[in-house]
Amino acid sequence: MRCNKSQKKALAVRNYDLFRPEDLSPPAPATLYTAIRQHQSAAPAVSLSTVREVETGLPDTSELYRMFERFNWLYFNGRLPRVKIEYSTRMSSAGSYTPQRRLIRIGRKYHELFPEELTDTLKHEMIHILHFHHGTAFKAEAARVGASIRAKAHPSLRKPPKYIYACPDCGREYPRQKRLRMASCGLCTSGRKFDARYKLKLKKRHS
Repeated sequence: MRCNKSQKKALAVRNYDLFRPEDLSPPAPATLYTAIRQHQSAAPAVSLSTVREVETGLPDTSELYRMFERFNWLYFNGRLPRVKIEYSTRMSSAGSYTPQRRLIRIGRKYHELFPEELTDTLKHEMIHILHFHHGTAFKAEAARVGASIRAKAHPSLRKPPKYIYACPDCGREYPRQKRLRMASCGLCTSGRKFDARYKLKLKKRHS
């Protein structure tokens, strides 16, 4: 059977595909853009909280846990128990530790202003796991690991007081966030006991 020119050409291409030797040479190195695309396709979904932490320059909570483990072995020989760590958007101070819940809270608003103090805050709260009060033992540990003694707070983050009470005798004012029921002036009252003569009276209330 004779083939025309188009048929011969088609057969030639087919034979070439069938008998072309396999290319065993290594692939060309991926470009930067290829690597970026591969990383994006393999990257897990990012939560909104993680996006916010990245935007503010603060590490996410997983990194806080890694910092905790590193400091635990570096400064405490790994003897600190595992605790929960979370950011707080409500507190105005740098951090806090609640022993009943075994919870370290990191003030987000404070560290958005002072991100360089995050390490100090975490070490400070880790010491509270061993020593809840700022006593002699706490101060010794703070000096040993290089942490501040007092938790810090920025004045601009403090809420204005809702209530202002005053002593009817000396006139000293007591700003408070919550209402006082049975409280007397600390200067005029002796023995730290309630004295009706110096009971604090509501002077001003902010809505």
